[in-house]
Amino acid sequence: MPSLTDLSTVRDILSRHGFSFSKALGQNFLINPSVCPRMAAACHPEYEGEFAVLEIGPGIGVLTKELAQVATRVIAVELDTRLLPILEETLAEYPNVTVINGDAMKLDLAAVLQEHAAGLPVFVCANLPYYITSPLLMRLLESRLPIQAVTVLVQKEAAVRLCAKPATRDCGAVTFAVRYFAEPEILFSVSKGSFIPAPKVDSSVIRLRLREQPPCPIADEALFFRLVHAAFGQRRKTLLNSLTTAGYEKAQLAQALQTVGLSPTARAEELSIEQFAALADALS
Repeated sequence: MPSLTDLSTVRDILSRHGFSFSKALGQNFLINPSVCPRMAAACHPEYEGEFAVLEIGPGIGVLTKELAQVATRVIAVELDTRLLPILEETLAEYPNVTVINGDAMKLDLAAVLQEHAAGLPVFVCANLPYYITSPLLMRLLESRLPIQAVTVLVQKEAAVRLCAKPATRDCGAVTFAVRYFAEPEILFSVSKGSFIPAPKVDSSVIRLRLREQPPCPIADEALFFRLVHAAFGQRRKTLLNSLTTAGYEKAQLAQALQTVGLSPTARAEELSIEQFAALADALS
């Protein structure tokens, strides 16, 4: 099989199968030959034994082929049924790859991993459609699947937000959620010219190493996330005003802020995870 990063090869495969790109599914296939090998090498940090990889959205299989060469097993979940015969052709020489047709936002991923990963350590590696980046990452994290790390290619702006440090201008509600479950880092940038069709913006590859324990103890996890979402939902307002949308009276909020040593004029982007946790405990 010729290289799947060769533009003429890609166009020939797509033409033979009558495939056209779907904007609704956010389909942008990688054709930069250096990106997928780097992603495959980075997806299993410091792990040298046998392992499985869960890939979401394999497209025509360009990243899948690289993963199949480093992993014991690869489970690729593809939503678009039109890509199934293409994947059958491009991945024919890799018996360690299983392609599953389904929606990663709806599939029982725990059952999928139990059936196909065979008890192996699991890593996630994928070129994610931009429109599904945050909800899919949160599903992977909140489901507490047996995953050790998540390495994904995402829109550059999303990468900055996902990997931002708390108490900085770039942080948002998703920043706190990601850092609660994982340690994020930006690995490298990928130009928009690395794709067919080329998107309008550049991308970055990020890696989330999942934590064994949260960074700080929280008595009520649901309350913590409710406060974070309320605070960043109106981030220009003070916490005293924004957190009223979480169902609290201003007098109650003022007392809780005072208890944890926060100013009544403090705003969401000024707080650390530990301070949000302390505030949640004070309101619990």
